Amino acid sequence: MATRDLKIPSQRHPEKAKRPDNAQPRKPAWIRVKAPVGEGYKETHKIMREHKLTTVCEEAGCPNVGECWNQGHATMMIMGEVCTRACTFCNIATGKPPEDLDVFEPGRVADAVKKLGLNHVVITSVDRDDIEDGGAEHFAQTIRAIRRQSPATTIEILTPDFIRCDPKVLEVVVEARPDVFNHNLETVPGLYPEVRPGARYFHSLRLLQRVKEMDPTMFTKSGIMVGLGEDRQSVMQVMEDMRAADIDFLTIGQYLQPTPKHHRVDRFVTPEEFAAYEKAAFGKGFLMVSATPLTRSSYHAGDDFAKLREARLAKMSKA
Repeated sequence: MATRDLKIPSQRHPEKAKRPDNAQPRKPAWIRVKAPVGEGYKETHKIMREHKLTTVCEEAGCPNVGECWNQGHATMMIMGEVCTRACTFCNIATGKPPEDLDVFEPGRVADAVKKLGLNHVVITSVDRDDIEDGGAEHFAQTIRAIRRQSPATTIEILTPDFIRCDPKVLEVVVEARPDVFNHNLETVPGLYPEVRPGARYFHSLRLLQRVKEMDPTMFTKSGIMVGLGEDRQSVMQVMEDMRAADIDFLTIGQYLQPTPKHHRVDRFVTPEEFAAYEKAAFGKGFLMVSATPLTRSSYHAGDDFAKLREARLAKMSKA
């Protein structure tokens, strides 16, 4: 069997190859970013390559990679670079992962975190439905390895939904005590069949609720994209659902179409609409909200975590 070249879109996303092309509309001025440059960017890139690490910044084509890497911030993506799901919005390579989990990866991630001198790190992963525990133990080992080498670094994880696993695997991750447990709902429930067909909205919601039940002190976080075809009412309902699940932190960002084979951009949501979403979310009781066109799950995550802690302390002092 020939090796796939993940730089070629048709090999990166074989399940999308026969899909009709969707036009990619011109981005408005508020969504454009500068090309990645700067010494900080080069140094971060060098450290990632030296440690043979994958980042979601590169794999998902994040528009903020230049800004974040220049500041030494990067979101590490563990468990390989091929995802077993085929979400129509996502630019991560899809298919059957060619390798087992790398037992040395947690240590390499911890080394990179120490070299970068990170105060806050975000660890995410591909979905690994081919593994019995979905990679839960691998997440736990990575958290523990970072704690050993960089005990002062706060750790945020962005996990899969573990939908095909024994419910007990979630305990393995929570018991490793990350500072923030993030799992993105991604979109409104009505769009799940076409946007996130391998997932289930209420399963993801319940996952986050269970984290809070296991450890009420752990911060929980989730995010959605807008511009996929949702309406304002459905976004408001997602906010209500998240608050019912006691989620602390909400992110809302603009969906950007990676290639013509991906889900179309329904529209570009204006900065004013994002500001209105942010105001509404704070009104519903979220401790922290980030809602801008360029917001992504881990964008400014360290600064936002500091604000999240301050917001909790302020709330407790009023109680």
